[in-house]
Amino acid sequence: MAGPIEQCRLCPRLVEYRERIAREKKREFRDWKYWGKPVPSFGCPDARLLIIGLAPAAHGANRTGRMFTGDQSGRWLFRALHKTGFASQPTWERRDDGLRLNDCYITAVIHCAPPGNKPLPVEVANCSRYFQEELQLLKPRVVVALGQIAFHHYLKQVGVTPRLKFAHGAVYPLQPVLIASYHPSRQNTNTGKLTEPMLDAVFAQARCVLTSR
Repeated sequence: MAGPIEQCRLCPRLVEYRERIAREKKREFRDWKYWGKPVPSFGCPDARLLIIGLAPAAHGANRTGRMFTGDQSGRWLFRALHKTGFASQPTWERRDDGLRLNDCYITAVIHCAPPGNKPLPVEVANCSRYFQEELQLLKPRVVVALGQIAFHHYLKQVGVTPRLKFAHGAVYPLQPVLIASYHPSRQNTNTGKLTEPMLDAVFAQARCVLTSR
């Protein structure tokens, strides 16, 4: 076993960054006590839907301590999950807000906030030990990969070759079924590359696959 992820200090660059951000804070969150540690996965261990993100946001999950909580990516994700019945409420501000995931589990390629939202290959490799443990414990029927990095990371971890081409909304008939989605980052949502109906359609498709099985 890799041990409790909250205690992980394998990546010096990430440790320095996450802890410095937690000390310096952002002006609008100066009254918060930042989490400043690796952010654990969130959801039901027996979930049939597995969602894979990239990494905690510096002033989002690195602040709140819960995946996709406290930033705009989370606002988009939890709204879509609530609309399709995978979340109890469309809430994303703090980890004690009562939000529950239904038949859904959220993890990430890495569990520490990386500078510029860009993890290094060695950092991804270090965190893969936790991902592999999760894959051994979880038995999802559908996997939704948010973004190309999460998509290709998942395929590598499960040993799928040849490399599949990423396309938003594409459904890949693997076991479990894989669905690709653009990540709900500001870069995608502010430019219109990803719209609410597009993200809704991804999770509606996930629900459809689960209903048919």
